[in-house]
Amino acid sequence: MLGNICAQIDELSREGESIVLVTSGAIARGANLLGIERRPRAMDELQATSAIGQADIFRAYANRLKRRGTKSAQILLSRSDIENRANYRNILATIERLLKWQIVPIVNENDTTATDEINFGDNDFLAAQIAVLTHARALVLLTNTDGLYDADPRRDPGARLIEEVDDFDRLGGIEIGADPSRLGRGGMGSKVAAAEMAAKSGVAVVICNGHRRDVLRRVVAGRPPGTSFPPARRREKTSVFKLWLKYGTRPVGSLFVDKGAERVLREKGSSLLPVGVVRSGGKFDAGDVVAVRSAAGGAVIGHGVSEVSSGRLRAIKGKRSGEIKRPADKPEEVIHRDRFVLV
Repeated sequence: MLGNICAQIDELSREGESIVLVTSGAIARGANLLGIERRPRAMDELQATSAIGQADIFRAYANRLKRRGTKSAQILLSRSDIENRANYRNILATIERLLKWQIVPIVNENDTTATDEINFGDNDFLAAQIAVLTHARALVLLTNTDGLYDADPRRDPGARLIEEVDDFDRLGGIEIGADPSRLGRGGMGSKVAAAEMAAKSGVAVVICNGHRRDVLRRVVAGRPPGTSFPPARRREKTSVFKLWLKYGTRPVGSLFVDKGAERVLREKGSSLLPVGVVRSGGKFDAGDVVAVRSAAGGAVIGHGVSEVSSGRLRAIKGKRSGEIKRPADKPEEVIHRDRFVLV
């Protein structure tokens, strides 16, 4: 499979296509090299196993491309790089420079420096974020099945391939199969979520079988195999910032809101005011990303950037704007509508 993919990348690059390769499987590869049958659980074991696998995976791609005369460069990213918007812009500049030099960037998650559980989902989210970041024409998610089916093809012989998805809400009743392997973390579920992120930002997405011959060429030629996700039309696009807020961040605290606030957030797209906040959870500062939850059941409503710290919020929650003393340069909202996204 690697030889086939690298041959297509080399040919397409020589024809003028700018290609960024986002790879995965560092932990799985490291475990194989170590003779480990099960994915490690301890963090130091995960990181060490990943360090072994990362180097081997990069060599595997780089050597195959080099033999064809194509140069490549390795970029290792942690989730904190994606969450930090300044780093996000630096990543873009690096990738754009490599592409101008006609060098193929090979991107992988930097599992060796992760401080919490590694959960990009077989790097599907990372690939989607890179596609959004670079305003890619297409995101191709390669897997070992022909695409998304209306049932798990391993269990249901009558499962049919879904050739196109133009409404993600219609997938709610579909059993998304293709569970992750014993050594991996991803699966079809993470690929569909990544496809939604990219498609809603205006990037066309294809989930297809990486073992198929000329799979990348067919995508470039406009004859994509597998399951296609058309890009959102311009008026339907979600801003890159809100996609980052929805998929690329981890809230550091929570705000619990009453039914009235939940209704205006969901239906009117209004800002969240102190009067609608019932309580908060966790410690956070102004500018931190928080989860907005229903006070009734705790369900997550959305993610937003808090305008106030958790300490300040405890003093103003439940109060109307006229009851709060604040400096003239301080916002009256707890979360501004432009810095909030429903999830």
